[in-house]
Amino acid sequence: MRTKAKEINEYHLSELENGKPQFNVYDLNEYQKKNNCQNTKPHIHSFYQIIWFKKGVGKHFVDFKAYDVHDNAIFFIAKNQVHYFDENPNYEGVLLHFNESFLVQNDDEVEFFLKCNMFNSPFQQPSCCIGNNITPDLEVYLSIIKKELQNINPFGKNELLRSVLKMFLIQVQRCKNEFGKDKQDIDPTQNEKRLQLLKFVTILDENFKKGFTVAEYADLMSVSTRTLLDITNHFLGKTPSQMIQEKIILEAKRLLLHSTLNVAQVGYRLGFEDPSYFVKYFKRHSQQSPLEFRKSIS
Repeated sequence: MRTKAKEINEYHLSELENGKPQFNVYDLNEYQKKNNCQNTKPHIHSFYQIIWFKKGVGKHFVDFKAYDVHDNAIFFIAKNQVHYFDENPNYEGVLLHFNESFLVQNDDEVEFFLKCNMFNSPFQQPSCCIGNNITPDLEVYLSIIKKELQNINPFGKNELLRSVLKMFLIQVQRCKNEFGKDKQDIDPTQNEKRLQLLKFVTILDENFKKGFTVAEYADLMSVSTRTLLDITNHFLGKTPSQMIQEKIILEAKRLLLHSTLNVAQVGYRLGFEDPSYFVKYFKRHSQQSPLEFRKSIS
Protein backbone atom coordinates (compact mmCIF):
# COMPACT_ATOMS: atom_id res chain seq x y z
CA MET A 1 0.00 0.00 0.00
CA ARG A 2 1.35 3.39 -0.93
CA THR A 3 2.26 5.56 2.01
CA LYS A 4 1.20 9.17 2.04
CA ALA A 5 3.86 11.67 1.00
CA LYS A 6 5.22 13.51 4.00
CA GLU A 7 5.80 17.23 4.26
CA ILE A 8 9.49 17.97 4.12
CA ASN A 9 10.93 19.99 6.99
CA GLU A 10 12.88 23.19 6.39
CA TYR A 11 15.44 24.47 8.90
CA HIS A 12 16.85 27.95 9.37
CA LEU A 13 19.64 29.79 11.15
CA SER A 14 18.78 32.97 13.01
CA GLU A 15 19.31 36.18 11.11
CA LEU A 16 21.75 38.68 12.57
CA GLU A 17 19.48 40.18 15.18
CA ASN A 18 19.56 40.32 18.96
CA GLY A 19 23.04 38.82 18.88
CA LYS A 20 21.85 35.52 17.37
CA PRO A 21 24.49 33.76 15.25
CA GLN A 22 24.36 33.32 11.50
CA PHE A 23 27.26 30.91 11.79
CA ASN A 24 27.79 27.93 14.04
CA VAL A 25 29.87 24.76 14.47
CA TYR A 26 28.69 21.46 15.93
CA ASP A 27 30.27 18.15 16.88
CA LEU A 28 28.79 15.68 14.41
CA ASN A 29 28.38 12.79 16.84
CA GLU A 30 26.61 14.92 19.44
CA TYR A 31 24.49 16.61 16.78
CA GLN A 32 23.39 13.26 15.39
CA LYS A 33 22.42 11.89 18.77
CA LYS A 34 20.40 15.00 19.54
CA ASN A 35 18.71 15.35 16.15
CA ASN A 36 18.73 11.81 14.77
CA CYS A 37 14.97 11.66 14.20
CA GLN A 38 15.05 14.80 12.06
CA ASN A 39 18.39 14.21 10.30
CA THR A 40 17.49 10.77 8.96
CA LYS A 41 14.40 12.17 7.23
CA PRO A 42 14.63 14.22 4.02
CA HIS A 43 14.91 17.93 4.83
CA ILE A 44 16.19 21.21 3.45
CA HIS A 45 17.97 24.28 4.87
CA SER A 46 17.83 27.94 4.06
CA PHE A 47 21.54 28.04 4.95
CA TYR A 48 24.74 26.37 3.75
CA GLN A 49 26.11 23.29 5.48
CA ILE A 50 29.52 21.62 5.50
CA ILE A 51 29.59 18.06 6.86
CA TRP A 52 33.05 16.74 7.60
CA PHE A 53 32.89 13.00 8.30
CA LYS A 54 36.21 12.46 10.04
CA LYS A 55 35.47 8.81 10.82
CA GLY A 56 32.69 6.47 9.73
CA VAL A 57 31.36 4.50 6.78
CA GLY A 58 27.89 4.73 5.26
CA LYS A 59 25.75 6.72 2.86
CA HIS A 60 24.59 10.31 2.62
CA PHE A 61 21.62 11.16 0.42
CA VAL A 62 21.46 14.34 -1.69
CA ASP A 63 18.68 15.01 -4.22
CA PHE A 64 17.67 11.42 -5.07
CA LYS A 65 21.22 10.08 -5.06
CA ALA A 66 23.19 8.13 -2.46
CA TYR A 67 26.85 9.07 -1.96
CA ASP A 68 29.49 7.05 -0.10
CA VAL A 69 30.62 8.25 3.31
CA HIS A 70 34.12 7.28 4.46
CA ASP A 71 36.87 8.66 6.64
CA ASN A 72 37.63 12.31 5.79
CA ALA A 73 34.72 12.65 3.37
CA ILE A 74 33.42 16.19 3.30
CA PHE A 75 30.00 17.17 1.93
CA PHE A 76 28.76 20.58 0.81
CA ILE A 77 24.99 21.03 1.10
CA ALA A 78 23.59 24.10 -0.62
CA LYS A 79 20.47 26.02 0.24
CA ASN A 80 17.27 24.12 -0.63
CA GLN A 81 18.99 20.83 -1.42
CA VAL A 82 17.03 17.85 -0.10
CA HIS A 83 19.37 15.65 1.90
CA TYR A 84 19.44 13.27 4.85
CA PHE A 85 21.74 11.04 6.88
CA ASP A 86 21.64 7.24 7.05
CA GLU A 87 20.93 5.42 10.31
CA ASN A 88 24.58 5.23 11.44
CA PRO A 89 24.76 7.07 14.80
CA ASN A 90 28.51 6.67 15.26
CA TYR A 91 30.03 9.13 12.82
CA GLU A 92 32.76 11.39 14.13
CA GLY A 93 33.23 14.79 12.62
CA VAL A 94 32.04 18.35 12.50
CA LEU A 95 29.21 20.43 11.02
CA LEU A 96 29.51 24.06 9.91
CA HIS A 97 26.32 26.05 9.31
CA PHE A 98 26.21 29.59 7.93
CA ASN A 99 23.82 31.91 6.15
CA GLU A 100 24.89 33.29 2.82
CA SER A 101 24.45 36.82 4.15
CA PHE A 102 27.06 36.08 6.82
CA LEU A 103 29.76 35.45 4.23
CA VAL A 104 28.56 37.68 1.39
CA GLN A 105 28.96 41.35 2.28
CA ASN A 106 29.54 43.04 -1.10
CA ASP A 107 30.03 42.25 -4.80
CA ASP A 108 33.61 41.08 -4.29
CA GLU A 109 32.38 38.70 -1.61
CA VAL A 110 29.73 37.34 -3.98
CA GLU A 111 32.41 36.65 -6.58
CA PHE A 112 34.51 34.83 -3.99
CA PHE A 113 31.53 32.79 -2.89
CA LEU A 114 30.74 31.78 -6.45
CA LYS A 115 34.37 30.84 -7.11
CA CYS A 116 34.23 28.53 -4.11
CA ASN A 117 31.84 26.42 -6.11
CA MET A 118 31.66 23.43 -3.80
CA PHE A 119 28.10 24.46 -2.94
CA ASN A 120 26.91 25.53 -6.35
CA SER A 121 28.62 23.38 -8.95
CA PRO A 122 26.46 21.51 -11.45
CA PHE A 123 29.52 19.67 -12.79
CA GLN A 124 30.94 18.24 -9.57
CA GLN A 125 29.45 15.86 -7.03
CA PRO A 126 28.59 17.34 -3.61
CA SER A 127 31.48 15.68 -1.77
CA CYS A 128 35.18 14.96 -1.87
CA CYS A 129 37.85 13.30 0.23
CA ILE A 130 40.27 15.65 1.94
CA GLY A 131 43.84 14.52 2.38
CA ASN A 132 45.77 14.29 5.60
CA ASN A 133 48.03 17.10 4.39
CA ILE A 134 45.36 19.77 4.94
CA THR A 135 43.52 18.33 7.94
CA PRO A 136 45.93 19.97 10.47
CA ASP A 137 45.20 23.38 8.91
CA LEU A 138 41.45 22.76 8.98
CA GLU A 139 41.67 21.74 12.63
CA VAL A 140 43.49 24.98 13.43
CA TYR A 141 40.78 27.02 11.69
CA LEU A 142 38.07 25.12 13.56
CA SER A 143 39.84 25.72 16.87
CA ILE A 144 39.95 29.47 16.19
CA ILE A 145 36.29 29.49 15.13
CA LYS A 146 35.12 27.62 18.23
CA LYS A 147 37.13 29.89 20.52
CA GLU A 148 35.80 33.03 18.85
CA LEU A 149 32.18 31.81 18.97
CA GLN A 150 32.58 31.60 22.74
CA ASN A 151 34.21 35.03 22.97
CA ILE A 152 31.91 37.54 24.68
CA ASN A 153 33.82 40.50 23.24
CA PRO A 154 31.79 41.65 20.20
CA PHE A 155 34.51 43.84 18.68
CA GLY A 156 35.42 42.48 15.25
CA LYS A 157 33.84 39.13 16.06
CA ASN A 158 31.97 38.59 12.80
CA GLU A 159 34.89 39.90 10.76
CA LEU A 160 37.27 37.45 12.41
CA LEU A 161 34.85 34.53 12.00
CA ARG A 162 34.21 35.47 8.39
CA SER A 163 37.94 35.60 7.63
CA VAL A 164 38.67 32.21 9.17
CA LEU A 165 35.65 30.65 7.44
CA LYS A 166 37.06 31.94 4.14
CA MET A 167 40.39 30.33 4.94
CA PHE A 168 38.63 27.04 5.62
CA LEU A 169 36.66 27.28 2.35
CA ILE A 170 39.73 28.16 0.30
CA GLN A 171 41.67 25.16 1.60
CA VAL A 172 38.77 22.80 0.96
CA GLN A 173 38.12 24.28 -2.49
CA ARG A 174 41.75 23.69 -3.46
CA CYS A 175 41.40 20.09 -2.33
CA LYS A 176 38.08 19.67 -4.14
CA ASN A 177 39.54 21.04 -7.35
CA GLU A 178 42.31 18.45 -7.15
CA PHE A 179 39.84 15.71 -6.23
CA GLY A 180 37.74 16.58 -9.28
CA LYS A 181 40.81 16.79 -11.54
CA ASP A 182 39.77 20.35 -12.23
CA LYS A 183 42.67 22.07 -13.97
CA GLN A 184 40.71 24.96 -15.44
CA ASP A 185 42.38 27.42 -13.06
CA ILE A 186 45.50 27.26 -15.24
CA ASP A 187 43.71 29.23 -17.95
CA PRO A 188 42.31 32.59 -16.74
CA THR A 189 39.83 32.62 -19.63
CA GLN A 190 38.47 29.25 -18.59
CA ASN A 191 38.28 30.42 -15.00
CA GLU A 192 36.19 33.42 -16.06
CA LYS A 193 33.87 31.20 -18.09
CA ARG A 194 33.42 28.91 -15.12
CA LEU A 195 32.51 31.88 -12.96
CA GLN A 196 29.92 32.91 -15.54
CA LEU A 197 28.48 29.39 -15.46
CA LEU A 198 28.17 29.54 -11.69
CA LYS A 199 26.48 32.93 -11.94
CA PHE A 200 23.98 31.42 -14.38
CA VAL A 201 23.30 28.56 -11.96
CA THR A 202 22.72 31.08 -9.16
CA ILE A 203 20.41 33.26 -11.24
CA LEU A 204 18.55 30.17 -12.43
CA ASP A 205 18.08 29.00 -8.86
CA GLU A 206 16.55 32.38 -7.96
CA ASN A 207 14.27 32.73 -11.00
CA PHE A 208 13.35 29.30 -12.39
CA LYS A 209 9.73 29.62 -11.24
CA LYS A 210 9.22 32.76 -13.33
CA GLY A 211 9.22 31.10 -16.73
CA PHE A 212 12.12 33.14 -18.11
CA THR A 213 13.47 32.35 -21.57
CA VAL A 214 17.12 31.68 -22.28
CA ALA A 215 17.37 35.17 -23.77
CA GLU A 216 16.03 36.70 -20.57
CA TYR A 217 18.58 34.80 -18.47
CA ALA A 218 21.33 35.98 -20.82
CA ASP A 219 20.11 39.58 -20.40
CA LEU A 220 20.29 39.20 -16.60
CA MET A 221 23.92 38.12 -17.01
CA SER A 222 24.70 40.86 -19.57
CA VAL A 223 25.87 38.27 -22.11
CA SER A 224 24.51 37.08 -25.46
CA THR A 225 22.45 33.90 -25.73
CA ARG A 226 25.26 32.49 -27.87
CA THR A 227 27.82 33.15 -25.15
CA LEU A 228 25.60 31.51 -22.55
CA LEU A 229 25.12 28.48 -24.81
CA ASP A 230 28.86 28.19 -25.40
CA ILE A 231 29.55 28.28 -21.65
CA THR A 232 27.02 25.62 -20.64
CA ASN A 233 27.91 23.40 -23.59
CA HIS A 234 31.64 23.70 -22.89
CA PHE A 235 31.46 22.67 -19.24
CA LEU A 236 28.37 20.47 -19.14
CA GLY A 237 27.54 19.42 -22.68
CA LYS A 238 24.09 20.90 -22.10
CA THR A 239 22.11 23.81 -23.43
CA PRO A 240 20.74 26.51 -21.10
CA SER A 241 17.25 25.21 -21.96
CA GLN A 242 18.19 21.75 -20.72
CA MET A 243 19.50 23.22 -17.47
CA ILE A 244 16.27 25.17 -16.96
CA GLN A 245 14.23 22.03 -17.61
CA GLU A 246 16.35 19.94 -15.25
CA LYS A 247 16.00 22.53 -12.49
CA ILE A 248 12.22 22.63 -12.84
CA ILE A 249 11.90 18.84 -12.93
CA LEU A 250 14.20 18.42 -9.91
CA GLU A 251 12.15 20.88 -7.87
CA ALA A 252 8.93 19.19 -9.03
CA LYS A 253 10.28 15.81 -7.89
CA ARG A 254 11.26 17.29 -4.52
CA LEU A 255 7.75 18.61 -4.00
CA LEU A 256 6.05 15.43 -5.23
CA LEU A 257 8.19 13.28 -2.96
CA HIS A 258 8.34 15.42 0.16
CA SER A 259 5.13 17.45 0.29
CA THR A 260 1.39 16.82 0.52
CA LEU A 261 0.66 19.18 -2.38
CA ASN A 262 -1.44 17.71 -5.16
CA VAL A 263 -0.17 17.75 -8.74
CA ALA A 264 -1.98 20.98 -9.65
CA GLN A 265 -0.58 22.72 -6.54
CA VAL A 266 2.94 21.56 -7.39
CA GLY A 267 2.50 23.02 -10.87
CA TYR A 268 1.24 26.34 -9.47
CA ARG A 269 4.19 26.44 -7.05
CA LEU A 270 6.55 26.13 -10.01
CA GLY A 271 4.85 28.85 -12.06
CA PHE A 272 2.58 26.72 -14.26
CA GLU A 273 -0.85 28.34 -14.51
CA ASP A 274 -2.30 25.37 -16.44
CA PRO A 275 -2.11 22.09 -14.48
CA SER A 276 -2.52 20.00 -17.64
CA TYR A 277 0.47 21.72 -19.24
CA PHE A 278 2.55 21.01 -16.12
CA VAL A 279 1.62 17.30 -16.38
CA LYS A 280 2.64 17.23 -20.06
CA TYR A 281 5.87 19.13 -19.32
CA PHE A 282 6.81 16.78 -16.49
CA LYS A 283 6.04 13.67 -18.54
CA ARG A 284 7.97 14.95 -21.55
CA HIS A 285 11.13 15.48 -19.48
CA SER A 286 10.93 12.55 -17.05
CA GLN A 287 9.12 9.88 -19.13
CA GLN A 288 6.40 9.47 -16.51
CA SER A 289 3.53 11.54 -15.17
CA PRO A 290 3.77 13.33 -11.81
CA LEU A 291 1.40 10.78 -10.24
CA GLU A 292 3.37 7.87 -11.69
CA PHE A 293 6.57 9.35 -10.26
CA ARG A 294 4.98 9.87 -6.83
CA LYS A 295 3.74 6.27 -6.78
CA SER A 296 7.07 4.85 -7.95
CA ILE A 297 9.06 6.36 -5.09
CA SER A 298 6.49 6.08 -2.27
